[in-house]
Amino acid sequence: MKFWIIAAILCAVAVLIGLSPVNEYFFFAAYVVLTAVTLATAWNILGGYAGYVNFGPPAFFGIGAYTAVVLFKWLGAPLVVQIAAGALMGGLLGFGVGLLTLRLRGIFFAIATVAVVFIMETVMINWRYVGGATGLQLLRPPLTPPFDTYTRMLFVVMAVMAVGSVCIARYVQDSWIGRGLRAIRDSEEAAEASGVPTLKLKLFACVISGALMGAAGAPMPMYLSFIEPASTFNLSYTISALGSAIIGGMSHWGGPILGALLLSTLQQIVTVTISGEVNVLIIGVLLVLFVVLAPEGILGLFKRWLTPSSK
Repeated sequence: MKFWIIAAILCAVAVLIGLSPVNEYFFFAAYVVLTAVTLATAWNILGGYAGYVNFGPPAFFGIGAYTAVVLFKWLGAPLVVQIAAGALMGGLLGFGVGLLTLRLRGIFFAIATVAVVFIMETVMINWRYVGGATGLQLLRPPLTPPFDTYTRMLFVVMAVMAVGSVCIARYVQDSWIGRGLRAIRDSEEAAEASGVPTLKLKLFACVISGALMGAAGAPMPMYLSFIEPASTFNLSYTISALGSAIIGGMSHWGGPILGALLLSTLQQIVTVTISGEVNVLIIGVLLVLFVVLAPEGILGLFKRWLTPSSK
């Protein structure tokens, strides 16, 4: 119960920050960081809890973004409807991908999820209604009070979504679903022999993970006021989500939060002070350091420091 109270307080704080006279670039950068938190948390439900490494976040993120564009262009749907539809389409894609690929394991599953990204990108490149390969410019509707800029409003929206995704991840981890997913990660054969419904749990993880990623992608067209396939289905989303979970720690819901905050904040600072091209180098260096020196991530380091060594 205390966790839900904290989550509500965090959402209220996000609203107050969005209404405060803070420099506009803060909200521009914070939106990117919060998107990374949401994607990393969503990725960890399947990749961390169940141990199925998913390279397909751009497919789910992209289908959420393009669903929002279609609804806005076709019906003029408000943002909340776009997000709900993005989550629905992301969940449906996760269900379809799960049915087709979850009997695969290891590298074969990972390669199959990469293929989904390229398939979705190819579909959007050849769909003229959403701009095809050249993309589509969007004319954003007028804002409603109390926000005076889209950047501030979308910061609050993404903050609420990030808190919501963390709440879902925490619930999954502490429930029987999380225990079943961890049993699958440790030994799928042993889990099946013990009566764990492995396929159902993996499908559930795929659907929830996909829905959260789809919801995270839905506000992006309004954030940029533009959309095109190459950037929407960029594999950098995979690197960010996977890297954040590894750096923070994949065995706990708090790991992806720490990893995403550290990684995305560093990337934003480097982009402003040095160059955006250095971002990939930062991710690579951090991943190598944590895989070699701290394979359990930041949370693993904390546990090691707090637990007295036995002699």
